Amino acid sequence: MEKFNINNRRYIGNKSKLLEWIFEKIRKNTTGSSFFDVFSGTGSVSKEALNYYDEIIINDFLFSNNVIYKAFFGNEDYDKKKLEKMAIDINSYKYEDLEENYFDKNFGNKYFGKRDARRIGFIREKIEIKKRENKINEKEYNILLSSLIYSIDKIANTVGHYEAYIKKSVKDDVLFFNLIKPLDTKGKNIKIFREEANKLVKKISSDIVFLDPPYNSRQYSRFYHVIENLVEWEKPELFGVALKPKEKNMSDYCRNNAPKVFNDLVKKLNCKHIAVTYNNTYNSKSSSSKNKISFEEISKSLNKVGKTKIFEKEYKFFNAGKTDFKAHKEFLFITEVKWDKWNQKLDHLFFMLVISIN
Repeated sequence: MEKFNINNRRYIGNKSKLLEWIFEKIRKNTTGSSFFDVFSGTGSVSKEALNYYDEIIINDFLFSNNVIYKAFFGNEDYDKKKLEKMAIDINSYKYEDLEENYFDKNFGNKYFGKRDARRIGFIREKIEIKKRENKINEKEYNILLSSLIYSIDKIANTVGHYEAYIKKSVKDDVLFFNLIKPLDTKGKNIKIFREEANKLVKKISSDIVFLDPPYNSRQYSRFYHVIENLVEWEKPELFGVALKPKEKNMSDYCRNNAPKVFNDLVKKLNCKHIAVTYNNTYNSKSSSSKNKISFEEISKSLNKVGKTKIFEKEYKFFNAGKTDFKAHKEFLFITEVKWDKWNQKLDHLFFMLVISIN
């Protein structure tokens, strides 16, 4: 049975095809053994960082991404054979064997075929029961949930996100539950968080900080609401044609005050080097695709804390909508933080640590 790796997933802003270029520039222009991926998204950047750094700090505020990080990067023990047997058992159940559930009532014949939606809801409930009965540990639970996320991504009746479903006949009875393949993180110091970035960075010190925040008005918690719903499994009431729950977990980086929020983040960073990826969709004709932070605003914020180099690369980005955008470029800012600022922040962190101990 072929297993999913961390990059086998559709996701807006995914950097997997740019990793070689990004790390070539970072490696040539920075030094250090620790790497902090503040807006980790799919986790592909953190996966690549495993090749070069001893300590990897991973953060994202989506519940689903946090589960995925724990499944792929967590170094807790798990029973591989037990999970493989469970996958075989899960795939043996047919639509006719199962009762109607929350997932197929809401998402059947919309985001998924009716039969597949019923099986998805059944699998999710089965995973929850196994955890409640202590038949799987936390690592195994996260692996099974992540495997479900990756398996349904392959059959979702969407263009790669859940802002809407494709209004045409839906393929059905095509779901196959495949396991993910966790990463080998032995010997690495892995720290995983699900916190608001601007609060978390005050508590973290790292040689290199990598920033790839959401830049436009598309809220990721809304774009991936079906996946968030599936992971949290609180079965909320849903609204509208897109069947979304009430708003929560919303990012200020998708709002008009994004430049101020970004500037605040940069000021709070405790690091020697800052790497920021950015693209020129700020010129897009689509209002939802236009960046909330301009190229100039990023440069200004970074130049306040150190000397900044800018690299660029032509790149065809993942476009899940109808945006007509040509001559797309990806930019990489690398800032060497002024020594006095780095020293002051280390002193402050040490002071706060002493206070917390006492």
